Amino acid sequence: MKNKICIAGNIVLDLLYPISGYPTPGKLTTITDIGKTVGGSVPNVGIDIKRLMPDVTVTGVGMVGTDENGDYVLDRLNEEGIDTSAISRRGSTSFTAVMSDNFTRERTFFHFRGANAAFCEDSFDWNDVDCDILHIAYILLLDALDEEDAEYGTKMARLLAHAKERGIRTSIDVVSESGERFRKLVPPSLKYTDYCVINEIETSESTGIPLRGEDGALLYDNLPKALSALFELGVGEWAVIHCPEGGFGMDKAGKLYSCGQINLPKDAIKGKVGASDAFCAGVLSAAHRGMNLGEALLLANCAATMSLTEPGATEAMGTVEEALKYAEIYGVSESGAAF
Repeated sequence: MKNKICIAGNIVLDLLYPISGYPTPGKLTTITDIGKTVGGSVPNVGIDIKRLMPDVTVTGVGMVGTDENGDYVLDRLNEEGIDTSAISRRGSTSFTAVMSDNFTRERTFFHFRGANAAFCEDSFDWNDVDCDILHIAYILLLDALDEEDAEYGTKMARLLAHAKERGIRTSIDVVSESGERFRKLVPPSLKYTDYCVINEIETSESTGIPLRGEDGALLYDNLPKALSALFELGVGEWAVIHCPEGGFGMDKAGKLYSCGQINLPKDAIKGKVGASDAFCAGVLSAAHRGMNLGEALLLANCAATMSLTEPGATEAMGTVEEALKYAEIYGVSESGAAF
């Protein structure tokens, strides 16, 4: 097994705007501060994995602009020990304005696609992606890879297929988006995906199986159906659904696993901007270490919880051992017991 993980796809400059409540249309709210950090799958998942497993080589694969924002992003990744040699430069760096409600901690994103829209298989050399696991995200937010492919369905599916031909384990994530594109763009990639790590909304959109009732409650009885549906669509090793209630998964043998959320006090939550990427980083770290899916869900929940303790996406992340202490200190919720 190669001691290297590649994280490919979205590289974003995040402009952070804490606000004193989200306004109704036509109304005003106050921005209480201004922050800047890196975001997107490559920085968030990449940095988290590097911090969780400092001994692992983490290579970023993607595209940034030729502007100052691109310089900032590359400098930040290099500071964290991420190999940036496979990141190319073109146009303007993608950015997201993140509006974070100071009271509810909920976030809203306004995204400029920029250089990410041009990222495709031709953007990198497969020799740079000689790794154990290749994680690519986000489907629905990488325009060139979301394009139709006559043989594989999408260009993303083609790329994943080529990775598997090289003996690389593959992983995907999806962006949360309103619309009908899920059923068209996600299933082709699942045929060539070993590890699918997505939230309950994305799962419902991809499979057509509802996971929230009209009252917003999680439909626990539908989780096994949704996980099975992901395997029917082609997932090879692990199908994982994460949500505020915890993490839920199925392995290729059909065995179900669940892990409730970590009981972190609400006043310890500083921001939610990186929780889902931290969860994904936990799953991939566990897969790289040869853990089973139950152990992976615990590590993923602990990593996501650790990320909540700082406003930014990756600032709070520590080693695998440090992350797992969160379960010991705060305990694990029984929210997954009904699964």
